[in-house]
Amino acid sequence: MNERGDTQAEAKLLMHELSIATSMIEMAGEEAARHPDTRVVALHLKLGSLSGVVKDALLFSYEIASSGTSLEGSRLVIEEVPLTVYCATCDAEKVVDSIQRMCCPQCGGLTPTIVRGRELEVTALELESIDVQPAAVLETDIFATELTQ
Repeated sequence: MNERGDTQAEAKLLMHELSIATSMIEMAGEEAARHPDTRVVALHLKLGSLSGVVKDALLFSYEIASSGTSLEGSRLVIEEVPLTVYCATCDAEKVVDSIQRMCCPQCGGLTPTIVRGRELEVTALELESIDVQPAAVLETDIFATELTQ
């Protein structure tokens, strides 16, 4: 593939992750607004290997999308969820070695039943209390006290 094709594919990938990041930020911002005097420190996400989302592209997109919002400066914490299948032969859940080969790593049997690995799930919003009284007001009060003594 030529250089232009690679660039177009990368741009499409980034647009996909950017729209996901934007949706997460909007959702988290709405939830944070329900908790006055707090700010979002981190947004926690489970990301399955079959979710169709590229972790690094999502992290990059999150930083761009959160800029200028109430989530600016917050972290996106991603827990990667491996592809886990049910093997009827072993009667157990198994983590698959590769998404290209849907076989039990222990017995080699076909494992078409996916148990985990499709997740794209916001699991937590980490909030921090904001000082209700702005620092500038405190500095003014201290300055006024020093002048009257």
